[in-house]
Amino acid sequence: MPSKSYSKTGQVCRVTFKLPAEVGAEEVALCGEFNDWDVEANPMKKLKSGEFSATVSLDAGNTYRYRYLIDGERWENDWDAEEYAPNEFGAEDSIITV
Repeated sequence: MPSKSYSKTGQVCRVTFKLPAEVGAEEVALCGEFNDWDVEANPMKKLKSGEFSATVSLDAGNTYRYRYLIDGERWENDWDAEEYAPNEFGAEDSIITV
């Protein structure tokens, strides 16, 4: 599950998303409602362990859909998402509430 850290005011939450090395990717983009599904807005950093990580600040009190775009061609859900919801493409999106 993505880790969450709320600001002192509680209005913003910094969320760190991680994808395990087992995905075997060269590059991963974090895409979701919070960045208008822009594949270039939040590239994930590949760590020495092979995991991918990205941290974004989200407005608290909201629920967001998101997915990972792996190597520019394969969409993957967060294996540890809080929940999933169907999307208009016949697949599911990962869901996070902050």
